Amino acid sequence: MPLDAAQAVEAVYRSDWGRIVAALIGLVRDFDLAEESAQEAFAAAVDQWPVSGVPELPRAWIIQTAQHKAIDRIRRKARFEAKLESYANSGLVRTMEEPDYDADEIPDDRLRLIFTCCHPALAPEAQVALTLRTLCGLETDEIARAFLVPTTTMAQRLVRAKHKIRGAGIPYIVPETKDMTARLDAVLTVIYLVFNEGYAATRGGPLVRTYLCAEAIRLGRLVRSLMGPQPPAEVPALLALMLLHDARRAARSDEAGDLVVLEEQDRSRWDQRQIAEALPLVEEGFRGEPGPFALQAAIAAVHCRAARAEDTDWLHIVQLYNLLERRQPSPVVALNRAAAVAMAEGPRPALAIIDALAAASGLDNYHLLHAARADLLRRIGSSEEAAQSYQRALALVTNDSERRYLERRLREVQPPAG
Repeated sequence: MPLDAAQAVEAVYRSDWGRIVAALIGLVRDFDLAEESAQEAFAAAVDQWPVSGVPELPRAWIIQTAQHKAIDRIRRKARFEAKLESYANSGLVRTMEEPDYDADEIPDDRLRLIFTCCHPALAPEAQVALTLRTLCGLETDEIARAFLVPTTTMAQRLVRAKHKIRGAGIPYIVPETKDMTARLDAVLTVIYLVFNEGYAATRGGPLVRTYLCAEAIRLGRLVRSLMGPQPPAEVPALLALMLLHDARRAARSDEAGDLVVLEEQDRSRWDQRQIAEALPLVEEGFRGEPGPFALQAAIAAVHCRAARAEDTDWLHIVQLYNLLERRQPSPVVALNRAAAVAMAEGPRPALAIIDALAAASGLDNYHLLHAARADLLRRIGSSEEAAQSYQRALALVTNDSERRYLERRLREVQPPAG
């Protein structure tokens, strides 16, 4: 395949998979059919674009082709006549007859369908997991990491969620505005987890998947505008949290793509425009009792207000983590709190927290726990134990940039060969 055609297919898949599937679900009302048709359309692009050239509107081409594939699949089903009639009545077949590649005719309805998929008939975790997989394009192992469960467990949850939708006849309809508030927490969680995967990629070479961060921020802005002039406080809080983290993106890796930890980052590379936009949103998030996103945004704001790493108010950060742990207790929050305690009070009290967490939380397969423990052991001079924890982290990490960082740290604590 010519390089430009191959790059175009990859770029559309990477940036628009979720939007394409969202559009198809809106038409065919079936998760599996939408995904399978989209996959067939991308396969057709791989075959055809090197010969015919990359279309002017690649996403429109994929959606149009996938619609044809969906109709073909319907025709192959045993109850073809009844199905085809229902789809014709829905307007899908008419759409096939007159292809229209006007970009304005390709609806950007991912957010609308995220609200649709976060249906209260599903368990909250199933709502979020299914939406991340189907509409946001995250792979099953990436979602599993977000929920701290094995990939096989998450795969089973996704299958059960699809079966429940089909078996219970849950409608594929966009909720009315008055019903959106009941789904808001799940929608915000979806956006947050998409951003997290972009900010610290599960696997591969780059540390950051910039397009996922940008998409999550775009969706966060849309939710804020959708919820009116005074949205629930967690809406601006989530947007602030994403903007503050994203503002540090350029400083998180060096020219070789290697991870640069927070205390070593060149803060002149932080995006001050985004920080200035985010800080008032943090204040909005503290209307009333602050929620989890507001507290996390406040923590990020403390970092962004510090001109130098040594100016960071770590005691304030620990206090915020104390509130967050009471508001939303989780092993990951406890691990992050331990890191703040290490900076405020020293490595030994933090190490005690992490050791207790390792014994009780089920985080043994979470590489960041072992990396944090190794760092604390290194700081107190326990090089041999630190090396063991770095080795355990290396056995679990799947991102290349993080792997190189851990390998460098491991070399620092190992005795020289010979």
